[in-house]
Amino acid sequence: MLNYEIDPALLRSHVPYGCELDSWNGRTFASMVGFRFVRTRVLGIPIPGHTDFDEVNLRFYVRRKGEEGWRRGVVFIREIVPRFAIARLARLLYNEQYVSMPMRHRIDIENGTLVPEGSAEYSWRFQGAWNRLAVKSTGPARPAEPGSEEEFITEHYWGYSAQRDGGSVEYRVMHPSWNIWQVSRAELECDIPAIYGDEFREALSGTPSSAFLADGSAISVHMGKRIRRP
Repeated sequence: MLNYEIDPALLRSHVPYGCELDSWNGRTFASMVGFRFVRTRVLGIPIPGHTDFDEVNLRFYVRRKGEEGWRRGVVFIREIVPRFAIARLARLLYNEQYVSMPMRHRIDIENGTLVPEGSAEYSWRFQGAWNRLAVKSTGPARPAEPGSEEEFITEHYWGYSAQRDGGSVEYRVMHPSWNIWQVSRAELECDIPAIYGDEFREALSGTPSSAFLADGSAISVHMGKRIRRP
């Protein structure tokens, strides 16, 4: 997870109906995130050839007032996966901004555990060139400190996407808290204007505000609920 402080004005046009931008200590972030789906099921059913795959996304953070209080969520600018069918299904179910590109990954794992000072890298090919997102871990993995930037980035449990009719969809994402490795190196090599738009060129071209590696977990994504404009 590479996290970039960003001008809120760049994100306001992307905020779905019913939501507002979320911030940490007055700072607004967008994150480049790479991860692997493993043993994926859709409505409880594994789809042959589509259970294990990579994803890289650019996301930012919002909140919406629910009956129980603030629901903290994420909005995706673009999500890259390696298979067309996955991208098409996500667009149909949630109107998420999925696209398919050739992808690959490299993670330094032994016996199911990240090696000390290990690296994780995700790459995707666009217009004949490979883009990449990579970090090198340092120290042991630990739970995110309460109130920390790491906790803010990782503990958003709702997703929101704008819909063609001007409304939005809200869906719940459930997972336990993740352990976090700090990193000694973070790299993003990407054709930012072509993939994400020229508006994000400056924000994503500099040094990230923070970067870390999370261990991940089992995740449940619930079906979406429509939020309609009156």
